[in-house]
Amino acid sequence: MEAITEDSTMAGNTLRVGLYLRVSTSGQTPENQRIDLERVAGQRGWQIVETYIDHGISGSKGRDKRPAFDKLSRDAGQGKLDIVAAWSIDRIGRSLGHLVQFMDELRQQGVGIYLHQQQVDTSTAAGRAFLQMAGVFAEFERAIIVERINAGLQRARAHGKQLGRPPVGVKVEARIRRL
Repeated sequence: MEAITEDSTMAGNTLRVGLYLRVSTSGQTPENQRIDLERVAGQRGWQIVETYIDHGISGSKGRDKRPAFDKLSRDAGQGKLDIVAAWSIDRIGRSLGHLVQFMDELRQQGVGIYLHQQQVDTSTAAGRAFLQMAGVFAEFERAIIVERINAGLQRARAHGKQLGRPPVGVKVEARIRRL
């Protein structure tokens, strides 16, 4: 499938969009998300294929724990969607790893993404550039975290700290002594 671009809609091709709505608790409603995304779809001439809603599910949960998100992902992979629209990036997920993986899958499938609150639209050159820059910074952030962890481990070793779990025999021996 070709990459989605602004020219797709100008050439008369109507983009097929899947709207993804998520709320973390069953007491919340996704109606504000729906209203905003349906308005955007109408303004841009997108055809809403389906609205995928996960009620009362945390964004930190993986795809296997979010049935609507899983269906959205499968539909995108099967070529049923040209673009995925969500109200905000945190509606898609709260785990950086899950977000990067999902966005990479969409890119490989030629499916665009629109994030309303962040005004990211990968059907535009600016949106694609922004998402690529975000990916660079996410990778940089991960590298910094790894460096900090390794520095902390080296410091702990230098101070004689025993790292990892104690051997099984040590725990048993300590319990016996306490008795």
